Amino acid sequence: MAGGGDDLKLLAMWASPVALRVRLALSIKGISYEYVEQDLRNKSDLLLQSNPVHKKVPVLIHGGKPICESLVIVQYIDEVLSGAGPLLPTDPYERAVARFWAAFIDDKLMKANYQASWGKTEEDKSEGMKLMSEAVETLEGALRDCCKGKSFFGGANPGYVDVVLGGILPWVRAMEALLGIKTFDPVTTPLLAAWADSFDALDTVEAAMPDVGRLVEFAMNLQSAAAAEAATAAN
Repeated sequence: MAGGGDDLKLLAMWASPVALRVRLALSIKGISYEYVEQDLRNKSDLLLQSNPVHKKVPVLIHGGKPICESLVIVQYIDEVLSGAGPLLPTDPYERAVARFWAAFIDDKLMKANYQASWGKTEEDKSEGMKLMSEAVETLEGALRDCCKGKSFFGGANPGYVDVVLGGILPWVRAMEALLGIKTFDPVTTPLLAAWADSFDALDTVEAAMPDVGRLVEFAMNLQSAAAAEAATAAN
């Protein structure tokens, strides 16, 4: 493992898809670091001091200085820390395109996925499913344009967009198990389905990924807690 070491610390929570992005970036680039798991129901002083604005994970602490927000952190890792090949393209236009699709994943796909999974009404969830389907269809076209016939958004090797989308992949798998849906369908989105299988198969990815079964159990517990809270509020 390169770089990092005692000088690099990641504050994260195992089930967080945005924290997973950072873990994936560090693993793919082969950078060593100290992992510090956070209890988001009882936030540590270190987390509150390191991210006083949002008070959220992930936070990367490098040489005592905190960097917050997953997209910012992944770019920082790529620009500052030594390790395997770059995640972002060297060409300025291609870098801009990669940043655009990363923002799209946050603004469209993740929000739709959250609405489909945790919407307060069946109408909310149904609308979330529709928006998610539209976002996935758009990403299928983006992958076709970006991959240039290779396996990943980054081409032959995973890059910035792969890491950003890869962060939600375990949750996509978990929600497929819970809801019985296929988000990356080999029939309707064959490129994304193949991408997901190729990404999952990388040793550096497998080393960072949470167990999907554990995520399913975690989601079921959250759903039970939300249902109990709603029943209490109704009485």
